[in-house]
Amino acid sequence: MEHLTPGPPRATRPAPTVFCYICGRQFGSKSIEIHIPNCITKFEREQKKLPKSQRRPLPQRPDVVKTEDGRVDVEKTNEAAWKSAQESLVECAFCGRSFNPDRLPIHNRSCTKENPAKRAPKKS
Repeated sequence: MEHLTPGPPRATRPAPTVFCYICGRQFGSKSIEIHIPNCITKFEREQKKLPKSQRRPLPQRPDVVKTEDGRVDVEKTNEAAWKSAQESLVECAFCGRSFNPDRLPIHNRSCTKENPAKRAPKKS
């Protein structure tokens, strides 16, 4: 019991998470730098499988947003990364829902012109 800190338990703040600008998933601030090269490789591999008319360019990494005192503004930087990921989504021609480009073919196995999936609600 000597190794325990006396007093009430203290909550630690969770590590900040950041969004991947390619896929939109959240990662820890250390993990994102490991994830991005893998995500780029996957994005390029999936794009090569598509017909040239459906291929999209790799999203550009958004600039890091800084506060007036020079510190990284995590919230605004995350917002820019999220918007970048959302812009790379592809809309299903049958139901109007948006997907990562590599997920659309899987979705279209069950969503067809004859039998479209339920439309996503419109965001206001």
